[in-house]
Amino acid sequence: MAQNTPPPFDPNRPPVIEGFTPTALQYHQETFGEKFLRKTRDNPFVPIGCLGTAGILAYGLICFKKGNTHQSQIMMRARVLAQGFTVAALVVGIVATAIKSQK
Repeated sequence: MAQNTPPPFDPNRPPVIEGFTPTALQYHQETFGEKFLRKTRDNPFVPIGCLGTAGILAYGLICFKKGNTHQSQIMMRARVLAQGFTVAALVVGIVATAIKSQK
């Protein structure tokens, strides 16, 4: 006698559980823009640091292309400081989130 194998699980038809009736909860799927704004409100220094780093880098590259090596060198050093500021802002945000979740 051959045993009948159960049909594979169909995610479109959830299993029926006796005595359980699922409620129709509707979850709001957060868009990229909404998530970006929420994260920016939580820790505004990270996007500020990213924009500052990108701006300093762009200006330093422009100075390098024009041949102003002294100003370019200063801008590259400033870029490193801006990157350090951004990393520090990320770490502070992570620590603040961890502390907030413990409470």
